[in-house]
Amino acid sequence: MGLFSLTQELAIDLGTANTLIVYNDEVVVDEPSVVAVNVQTGELAALGRQAQPYIGRTHPTLRTIRPLKDGVIADFNATELMLRGMIRKIKTRSSIFSPSLKMVICIPSGSTNVAIRAVRDSAEHAGGREVAMIHEPMAAALGAGIDVEAPEGNMIIDIGGGTSEVACISLGGIVCSESIDTAGDAYTNDIIEYIRQQHGVRVGERTAEEIKCKIGAAVPELEDAPEDYVVTAPNILTALPQTISLSYNEIAYALDKSLAKLDAALMKVLQEMPAELYSDVVKNGIYLAGGGALIRGLDRRLSKKTGIPFHIAEDPLRAVVRGTNIALKNINRFSFLMR
Repeated sequence: MGLFSLTQELAIDLGTANTLIVYNDEVVVDEPSVVAVNVQTGELAALGRQAQPYIGRTHPTLRTIRPLKDGVIADFNATELMLRGMIRKIKTRSSIFSPSLKMVICIPSGSTNVAIRAVRDSAEHAGGREVAMIHEPMAAALGAGIDVEAPEGNMIIDIGGGTSEVACISLGGIVCSESIDTAGDAYTNDIIEYIRQQHGVRVGERTAEEIKCKIGAAVPELEDAPEDYVVTAPNILTALPQTISLSYNEIAYALDKSLAKLDAALMKVLQEMPAELYSDVVKNGIYLAGGGALIRGLDRRLSKKTGIPFHIAEDPLRAVVRGTNIALKNINRFSFLMR
C-alpha cells in the first residue's frame, strides 16, 4: 500500500471455525476463529493459529474463546478483539497515515437483525468506516463461479463451521433457502460422542477435528479409502491411556444423523423451488462449498439422494471469501449487498 493510499479495502469471511481476509486479491489472513484472553486484564494473549493450541490447556487466568457460535457472534468483545488483531496483521506495511477501512463481510442467510447489527458494530469498532454485508450463500455462489445475476436457477450448499446454508439463487437474489446450525462443529462433536460411547475413551475437540479431516466420510464405502486413524486417549472409567484404531466407516456412521439434517434441508429447498428454477438446477447441478464439502463421498451421498449432479467448488474452503471479494469489487453495482 502506497504513501497516499488512505483506504484499505477488505473482504472478510467471519466464520465460526476460521476467519479469512482478502486484501488486494490475496488471502492475507487465514486463521482459526479463536482468541486467548487474560481473564484479569481482558487483554488479548494470543490470536488465531497461535491461540489454537491453548484450547483445553489453559489455567484459571487464561481463557480461550471462540467468538462465534453457529455463525452468530456469541461474544461481542472477543469478536472485536479478534477482528482488530487480524486486521492489524495486514497493517504492518501500511502508510504513515491510519487508513480508512472499507469492508464487505459475509453473514449467514438466517441472521436476525440483532445478529447483523452485532457484526456491523464489531466491524466498526475494529476500524471499519464503510461496512457492507453479503449473505453467505450468495458469497459462496460467487466464489464457485456462478453468475448470480443470470435469469436462471442455481443452487449452492455452503457447509461452514457453525451453519450449513442451502440456497437457490436467481437474478441476483435468494429465491428460497434453508439455514441449519448443523455443520462442521456438530460433525466434530459427533465424533467425540461416538468415540466415547463405542470405544469408552475421551478425546478433545482438536483431536476430533483432526480425525474429521483425516478420515471423515459421508458414505460407508469409498474407492480411495484413507488409512485408519490411531489415537491414544484416556479411558473414561479408569483414566488409563488406551490406544484405539478408527476407520472411515465408523466416522461415516458417526456423522450420519447430522448429515441426515443436511439431506432434509436440501430436500425442503428443492420442494419450495419454482418449477422453472428446478429444471435449471437439474441441468446445472448443485455446488458444494465450505469445509464440509471436503468430507469424502458427500457429493455422492447427496447426488444419490436427489438424482441431481453435484460439483465441489474449486478450493471450497475459500469459496466464500473469494465471493466476498468479488462483491467488494462490485460494491456499487450489486443491489443484494446490505449497507
